[in-house]
Amino acid sequence: MHTNARSADAGRAPGAAGLVSETSLPHVVILGGGFAGLSAARELERAPVRVTLIDRANHHVFQPLLYQVATAGLAPSDISVPIRWRLRNQANATVLLADVTHINPAAQRVTLDGGAGELGYDYLIVATGARHAYFGHDAWEAHAPGLKSIEDAFEMRQRFLMAFELAEKSDDEAERAALMTFVIVGAGPTGVELAGALAEIVKGALRRDFRRIDTRRARVLLVEAGARILPSFPEKLSAIAQRDLEKLGVEVRLGVPVTNIADSVVTIGNDAIRAGGIFWAAGNAASPLGALLGAPMDRSGRVRVAPDLSVPLHPNVFVVGDLCTVARPDGSPVPAVAPTANQTGAHAGRMIARVVTGRPREPFVYFHKGDLATIGRHKAVAAFGRVTITGYVSWLLWVFVHLMYLVGFRNRAAVFFQWAYAYLTYQRGVRLITSTSRRT
Repeated sequence: MHTNARSADAGRAPGAAGLVSETSLPHVVILGGGFAGLSAARELERAPVRVTLIDRANHHVFQPLLYQVATAGLAPSDISVPIRWRLRNQANATVLLADVTHINPAAQRVTLDGGAGELGYDYLIVATGARHAYFGHDAWEAHAPGLKSIEDAFEMRQRFLMAFELAEKSDDEAERAALMTFVIVGAGPTGVELAGALAEIVKGALRRDFRRIDTRRARVLLVEAGARILPSFPEKLSAIAQRDLEKLGVEVRLGVPVTNIADSVVTIGNDAIRAGGIFWAAGNAASPLGALLGAPMDRSGRVRVAPDLSVPLHPNVFVVGDLCTVARPDGSPVPAVAPTANQTGAHAGRMIARVVTGRPREPFVYFHKGDLATIGRHKAVAAFGRVTITGYVSWLLWVFVHLMYLVGFRNRAAVFFQWAYAYLTYQRGVRLITSTSRRT
């Protein structure tokens, strides 16, 4: 079922008119150029539809490696590609750089910012993902940035490297100790990988760069309100990961929540700690666009979709990636990770292709490819059902999987070269500070 594409596009504001010429084909609008949005667009390459993908950024980012940009291991260009380049050979796809401010599912229209007006659709795929959640303490974001975008990674890297520069200039030992203290809040995969990377840098790559401070004396604290790190992994692997982090010098604090974050001070329980950098990896909140679809949502704002990933009251609207919540056969939600986004996006694209060619819809079936997290050099943990792998083998597997999931040969080659350089020299090659002002 779809409305006539000509009527859906009629009445566009001038800024949105004339985007595609073949108005007789059903129009699929995809919001978001992340894993889910790109997977949906690629799935529709041979379908008799025209596709418009809208994103507020002109690039796709490989988010699992953002922490390596934040810790000066990789350049932003190593893990990102222009969305237009990715879809350059897909003749039925148009890319728009815009921010969607409103969705009207009844009228089948989305509103764009910047005077671009409205855009009609026959089918809509919402893949706008999630941002960090501060659990009602939004003021904390200014003092503890999260990690979802290239801009976030720049901000985190800036704070981390500037802390050492300020410590080098200081003659106060207490101030130096505070500046060289780094706190990561949240011990999921992002928090664990970030903590391990920071611990390795301060003991290796930065050690010989400074004359007045010893970076090996830096403290890295990983704080988790729950009972263990990596809670989605088997308990045995959580224990191994914690042991490996502690061998690197990371202080792991479990079962104590963060109660306040202010300017360079984080309060863990009743313990106030001065820090040169406070980084947030504790939770996500779904994009606010999900609330405009008239569908039930969970506590995180994720949309509860039908079995085929469509919105119950609007079967021509699909919600995918981190913005939707889908249950496994045992009732537990599928994890909000990159493979899930790829699978849900591809499924939504396939369902639209099936509907426009007169075939029935099918329910989404999640295939769990396993869990991987790296702790540091030669150290990682992996779980594939009942099979668990640790140590050097799992680290090599982590390297291989992440290289294969990167978009484009250039990115794979660049990341491989940077990792080989770091492995052989114990150095990080992208230690650039682009502003000497310290944001709080």
